[in-house]
Amino acid sequence: MSTTKLLLSGAITSHFRTINTNASVTPKDDYFAAINRIANVVRCEVHPERTLNKLDIPVTSELVFRVLRACSNSPSESLRFFHWARSHYSPTSLEFEELIKILACHRKYSSMWSMIDHKKKHQNENCPFQLSPSTVSFIIEQFGKHGQIDRAVQIFNKCQYLNFQQTVDVYNSLLLALCEVRLFNGAYALIRRMIRKGVEPDKTTYATLVNAWCSTGKLREAQEFLKEMSKKGFNPPVRGRDLLIEGLLDAGYLESAKDMVRKMTKQGFVPDINTFNSLIEAICKSGEIEFCVDMYHSVCKLGLFPDINTYKILIPSFSKLGRIDEAFRLLHNSIGDGHKPFPSLYAPIIKGMCRSGQFDGAFSFFGE
Repeated sequence: MSTTKLLLSGAITSHFRTINTNASVTPKDDYFAAINRIANVVRCEVHPERTLNKLDIPVTSELVFRVLRACSNSPSESLRFFHWARSHYSPTSLEFEELIKILACHRKYSSMWSMIDHKKKHQNENCPFQLSPSTVSFIIEQFGKHGQIDRAVQIFNKCQYLNFQQTVDVYNSLLLALCEVRLFNGAYALIRRMIRKGVEPDKTTYATLVNAWCSTGKLREAQEFLKEMSKKGFNPPVRGRDLLIEGLLDAGYLESAKDMVRKMTKQGFVPDINTFNSLIEAICKSGEIEFCVDMYHSVCKLGLFPDINTYKILIPSFSKLGRIDEAFRLLHNSIGDGHKPFPSLYAPIIKGMCRSGQFDGAFSFFGE
């Protein structure tokens, strides 16, 4: 038996035999080297079946799944390998759905449906056909990315044929697909259908539609949507204004997001900490550090408590502006809050001190 054959068959057995005399090479290394070798055969050879048959590979569910993962950028070759493999073992849903996702990702829709129909036709009582909601969500999102909304809706409506539950994640995937092609009325209608079917919207549901509206400058529609949902008793897991701020930031409308926070603070309200962190990070990147500093003081007076991410954003910003004392104060506050000092917190302070000529102070601080 050749060395290659020994590697492929031996490394994949349950005992993961090692044929390499190098002590640093583990059975696990041999196993993944074998997977890589098989994947190369599948991707590169004109007649991979001949080579695979000669290698006498013990075909298992895990082997097929890992080879499919390794060949995920080669849809036709992956399909050919799967056809070869299933004549040597009984495929499970794991590798079948992996292949379906590969075909969907590369727009091999005809092959994808052929595989689904074949699986459906040959189901039995012991192994009924079923697609997991996560795989259905993936396919719907792929259709949405490529602007094929009719196909996305089609697969969503085939829940009985494909034997999957229309979970909130599946609804959210179709919602995203509708928003990708700016069918906002259809997206809103889908949310109303969710509610009628007893599926409660989650944060992703609200954020998807709000972000889509904000990205097209339809702030009023986003606000009215949140108000209407609130009247119906379906409040988002985070406050509506926070969703709007995050939607504006995602869409690149920084000034509008800043204006909304200004109005909030004047009314005595503050954004939640995650929204605040997203906002100050965007402001700091735009170079408006002074505004960021002022806003930080304003929201802290209103009761906002920084977390470690707040400090990781603000300390470098304060230091860059030369406000070393305030940067030190923030560092001490973070330590007082129970956070351990680490380089991304104190290194900007040292750099700021050096820029301002405080070399002795920087040296002393570094020594501490």
